[in-house]
Amino acid sequence: MLDKLQAIEDRYSELENLISDPTVIANMAEWQKHTKAHSKLTPLITKFREYKEVLQSLQDTQELLQEKLDDDLREMAELELVDLKQREETLTQELRILLLPRDPNDDKSVIVEIRGGAGGDEAALFAGDLFRMYTRYAENRGWRTELLEANAPDLGGFKEVIFVVDGDGAYSRLKYESGVHRVQRVPTTESSGRIHTSTVTVAVLPEAEEVDVSINPNDLKIDTYCASGAGGQHVNKTESAVRITHLPSGIVVTCQDEKSQLKNRDKAMRVLRAKLLEAAEAEQKADVAEARKSQVGTGDRSERIRTYNFPQGRVTDHRIGLTLHKLDFVLNGDLDELIQALITADQGERLKQAE
Repeated sequence: MLDKLQAIEDRYSELENLISDPTVIANMAEWQKHTKAHSKLTPLITKFREYKEVLQSLQDTQELLQEKLDDDLREMAELELVDLKQREETLTQELRILLLPRDPNDDKSVIVEIRGGAGGDEAALFAGDLFRMYTRYAENRGWRTELLEANAPDLGGFKEVIFVVDGDGAYSRLKYESGVHRVQRVPTTESSGRIHTSTVTVAVLPEAEEVDVSINPNDLKIDTYCASGAGGQHVNKTESAVRITHLPSGIVVTCQDEKSQLKNRDKAMRVLRAKLLEAAEAEQKADVAEARKSQVGTGDRSERIRTYNFPQGRVTDHRIGLTLHKLDFVLNGDLDELIQALITADQGERLKQAE
């Protein structure tokens, strides 16, 4: 591990020289490329340099203990040695985690799809709660959200809502939200006070750039039609809504959120690119349909990654067995404790596989 870290530090020093070189600075594209690479390595190198300082202190303290010392000084040195060994173990683990291969999509923005599953109107209402939760979380982290498509029933919430979360590292954190979310609560329409169980499916897709996915215009069938539902005077009067069918894959995306047909087409293409990227990456691992099923399941009540229990005010993530009694905070976008626990569990699993 030390040899690998030293080689990375050498590269880091090389990048430091490059980004301060006037000839490189004159080429903005090249300078930005090196600056980005330097920035990505900074956390690892900072930790590695701290590790080397601890190793040096360990060596110095061990050498000191070989000398003839009075009792008080020896006791202090022995206590310091215990502390340094603990720090060395902690830093070794942190460095191993930082050396794990990164998901190439981690820095990307995401397209989030939320759909009501089992439970009818109550599922739609909870889909609205999750949409609010994620937009609040994005706001807390300084990320921008943009609505792409929404199907809102009269009672409220969403049968389906698709939106973009635009921010550095959005996928690295939100990717753990994919799956079936189960809610247990008394619906507002329930007169007897009986608790209902409903589900909502969430899919989180890394947003694909044009360079990530090549789309042949001849493979697209583009239809326009009048928008329906809430939307103002343009509804049912102008053909502003857009439906794009990718003929080779059969993927269909629609957008009617904007009054402009051009804007709807642009938004629909963003969703299509993300879906095609997801399909291409899934093909490398398994059958595309199976990969999709593993992400969001069927929406059945028995399939779930997380349960939101309103009567008890708790949230349980079943993948890691974590229960938090702070439901209101979570639904207001306070997701960091949950997500960080999932990241830690994922890192632990990958460390086991790397051994």
